[in-house]
Amino acid sequence: MSWLLHLYETYEANLDQVGKTVKKGEDREYTLLPISHTTQNAHIEVTLDEDGDFLRAKALTKESTLIPCTEEAASRSGSKVAPYPLHDKLSYVAGDFVKYGGKIKNQDDAPFDTYIKNLGEWANSPYATEKVKCIYTYLKKGRLIEDLVDAGVLKLDENQQLIEKWEKRYEELLGEKPAIFSSGATDQASAFVRFNVFHPESIDDVWKDKEMFDSFISFYNDKLGEEDICFVTGNRLPSTERHANKIRHAADKAKLISANDNSGFTFRGRFKTSREAVGISYEVSQKAHNALKWLIHRQSKSIDDRVFLVWSNDNSLVPNPDEDAVDIMKHANRELERDPDTGQIFAGEVKKAIGGYRSDLNYQPEVHILVLDSATTGRMAVLYYRSLNKELYLNRLEAWHDSCAWEHRYRRDEKEFISFYGAPATKDIAFAAYGPRASEKVIKDLMERMLPCIVDGRRVPKDIVRSAFQRASNPVSMERWEWEKTLSITCALIRKMHIEQKEEWGVPLDKSSTDRSYLFGRLLAVADVLERGALGKDETRATNAIRYMNSYSKNPGRTWKTIQESLQPYQAKLGTKATYLSKLVDEIGDQFEPGDFNNNPLTEQYLLGFYSQRRELYKKKEEETNQ
Repeated sequence: MSWLLHLYETYEANLDQVGKTVKKGEDREYTLLPISHTTQNAHIEVTLDEDGDFLRAKALTKESTLIPCTEEAASRSGSKVAPYPLHDKLSYVAGDFVKYGGKIKNQDDAPFDTYIKNLGEWANSPYATEKVKCIYTYLKKGRLIEDLVDAGVLKLDENQQLIEKWEKRYEELLGEKPAIFSSGATDQASAFVRFNVFHPESIDDVWKDKEMFDSFISFYNDKLGEEDICFVTGNRLPSTERHANKIRHAADKAKLISANDNSGFTFRGRFKTSREAVGISYEVSQKAHNALKWLIHRQSKSIDDRVFLVWSNDNSLVPNPDEDAVDIMKHANRELERDPDTGQIFAGEVKKAIGGYRSDLNYQPEVHILVLDSATTGRMAVLYYRSLNKELYLNRLEAWHDSCAWEHRYRRDEKEFISFYGAPATKDIAFAAYGPRASEKVIKDLMERMLPCIVDGRRVPKDIVRSAFQRASNPVSMERWEWEKTLSITCALIRKMHIEQKEEWGVPLDKSSTDRSYLFGRLLAVADVLERGALGKDETRATNAIRYMNSYSKNPGRTWKTIQESLQPYQAKLGTKATYLSKLVDEIGDQFEPGDFNNNPLTEQYLLGFYSQRRELYKKKEEETNQ
């Protein structure tokens, strides 16, 4: 239950943000909800005056509204009558709903009667505000739909009944299509109504008024169930067995905590009731779930409804474990090193960027990492959770970006590709291992598997490295830019794998290495650069070295003979320009140990040798051009 406690503590640390709506982009917003409140899309807004009389009304377009909410209303479904305390659908808030054609499934349990009775209890309680009293005074008159029709918000047919569906014949009778039919409501009868009060002493809208929040919280607190030990805080508080849904988005029905299987085997055989298994107070459940919703909307990443969330309990910024070096640098507002040589300069800057998040560590803040997903529409699970000291988290993140680092050129700036040295993002690792058309399920599973490698320092799964290695060894199966990206990411994974085995490999060419696969990779790079130089800039076809790369990785000795024979025309075309490269082939061949130049399949090191040798040759060519 530690994740629940940390979410509860996050809520307590951000009480100043409760009820504040923050825009995220043009059409998204999020709010740290007060307890006993939720959000609903409103389709109609009714404004009353301070005496509780109808003033005006208008149709809305799915406008998210913060509303009071009881436990029963939060879990209502089907024909169950469980009104929201203040704002609700027409069937609940309109006393004349049936008069205008509204249909009620259970006539013995009228929604309006239950709603107005509950609202009356709040309005007549010591916690009631003037706005609640105004709304109650108006609604008990039972003429809401009549006033909405007079205001032109709702429309009636020739039988004085609410129009269910707008048809063309109504245009001749009533004019152009009313806004209510474009509000997002299924029909007029199912429209959700929110209420506002024009009050000279309180200018805040009802759904933004802190006094209104506090009023209902205090009123509802007196109606909560019996007290029990809360397993999260250890205090005796009013408990609850109903916990929140709508965690990831408004349509999300999955719950993290649920024990309603009274006829199955969820807790029977061990406990008599669900409370004996675990008891959670209403306050803790509300605050923890509201904090989780707030954090998800504010800063999580979601793939196929799997949520990846990282946050700090002191609300400070922390780098995300799935980011690459460029993103970490950007979030730290540091300049990018454009032309890394050994990678040490850029790596140093990445360390400084991560170090920038270490400010003020005297009170030991914590970083929390949470992964959520649901297998069914009603149940959600915590797939991964870690809570680490912030300094430890940053140290592990720094170790990851140091050990899984390679030179990459696939990130774009505003105008051009940028070269950076560091660890790739986990999403890019997924594409390198399984291709750009990999399903979101494959991507989210890989990202989840990579998290322990970054956060807990575990080894990178060998099947991921192998899959990326096989794709990087088959360049003809993809476009050149995609292969180059796959190649550098694969090299990063290979380097990480060898560091775990206490072997150090780097981007700069290691001319002293006699590793058989590394040398074969160098030979392939020389052949590629030689042929590419002879083809010229306008020729974009793949060289023989690239075309035979997959076969080369499996049968290097035999395939090299084929590649070497195909090089002869290009060596002749280049003349003296090919002399250096031809001599380099001989030099590399001399470094093979006796018996190593054979047909056994190559290991992953051949890609490191290929990348580093090709990089060295192009760098030398660029220097000669600039002289």
